[in-house]
Amino acid sequence: MRVNHTRERLARGETVLGCSIQAYRSPEIARTFAAAGFDYVFIDMEHGSFNLETVHDMIAAANSAGITPIVRVAELLYSLVARLLDAGAQGIILPRVEDPRLLEEALSWLRFPPQGKRGYGVNATMVDYEARTFPEIIEHLNRNTLAVVQFETTTAIERADELLSVKGMDIAMVGPADLSISLGIPGQLDHPLLISTVERLIEKCKRHGVVPGIQTRSVAMAKAWVERGMRFVGAGAEHGLLLEKAREAVSLLRAAARPAP
Repeated sequence: MRVNHTRERLARGETVLGCSIQAYRSPEIARTFAAAGFDYVFIDMEHGSFNLETVHDMIAAANSAGITPIVRVAELLYSLVARLLDAGAQGIILPRVEDPRLLEEALSWLRFPPQGKRGYGVNATMVDYEARTFPEIIEHLNRNTLAVVQFETTTAIERADELLSVKGMDIAMVGPADLSISLGIPGQLDHPLLISTVERLIEKCKRHGVVPGIQTRSVAMAKAWVERGMRFVGAGAEHGLLLEKAREAVSLLRAAARPAP
């Protein structure tokens, strides 16, 4: 059965790096991210327009390539979480979380009893066709599923201690874009208020034994947050990386093609 290598690295105290897929409907991107050395791929079903079948193919490609597939659902619904986990996702990102009671219920969907309420629909493809008992499968999948909770509003930040106390959360992931809007500084992602707010959350995560994480919009932002103590760090998205590299290539080639003075 597949091991969640991102979870293992976090358990060893390491920092893990990922990148999201938001725009391009290709499973090959996950394989590319794996070849580049990313630890996880963040498949976005909140802001991406992907259907379940497309995401299933992305998950399968990621698992085959050895990169951890983590999917953000569009809303807190059991039917979304359960089907993605059954498709092979090794982690779920829960967006726009503010209510500890709703969070407790949503987290229960990610694991089988007695740890949670996930329904048992395991088929042979989910365990690589290995002959395993129910208890073996339940223990393995419970242990290898990552629960990622987004903190992206001032309300969530104000309730951080209460939310971080809810059992079952592995990672608290900041959404800096929405948080900047909630703080009244939309798009100012390097504003001192945003930085200090997030740094306070990092300290609270440490006290509660939860991994602090963030999904950034660029490699430069990701690097800055790694240096500030984030351990689950997303470095932009596939469309941004492609555009950035394409611009760099064109700039270099245009300079080379200029006629000599």
